[in-house]
Amino acid sequence: MKEIRIHGRGGQGSVTAAELLAVAAFADGKFSQAFPAFGVERRGAPVQSFTRLNDKPIRLRSQVYQPDYVIVQDPTLIEVVDVAYGIKDTGTIIINSEFNPENFKFDSNAKVMTVDATKIALDIIGRPIVNTVLMGAFSAATKQIKPESIANAVKNRFPGKIGEKNAEAIEKAYSITMEATV
Repeated sequence: MKEIRIHGRGGQGSVTAAELLAVAAFADGKFSQAFPAFGVERRGAPVQSFTRLNDKPIRLRSQVYQPDYVIVQDPTLIEVVDVAYGIKDTGTIIINSEFNPENFKFDSNAKVMTVDATKIALDIIGRPIVNTVLMGAFSAATKQIKPESIANAVKNRFPGKIGEKNAEAIEKAYSITMEATV
């Protein structure tokens, strides 16, 4: 089983990202589940959401405490939240940042990758909404879910021009991340 923890701020679409990853994984023939961790969060407050992927039914119903992958939608969260907490040493942390991965130091052996999701979102979508962009980067970095499955899940959730632009942003992030992994 692979477990994903997504860190974002209220209103950034962290919960939507977790759900769309689960839908895309299901389309790829995997078992999946997605769920948020809510308290009294408000717009802008740190939030977490989770996704699990497996080739067999998932019976576990707890939060994700030792993720294989962490996605950080807002790099300022790194100053206030231990985003690397519990990540497996073989894991990957994907951060929305214009900076190189070497600029980020964590108390972990997990691989760190960065993608300027905000720039991609502004260029293609016209708004700094990075959740779908980071899903494209996740697909390239982990090979857990096909990018076309993610794009289809997004287009089904957001039909029309919005879905098409998000699918384009997913493709761009996928391509940029693939280049960085070679």
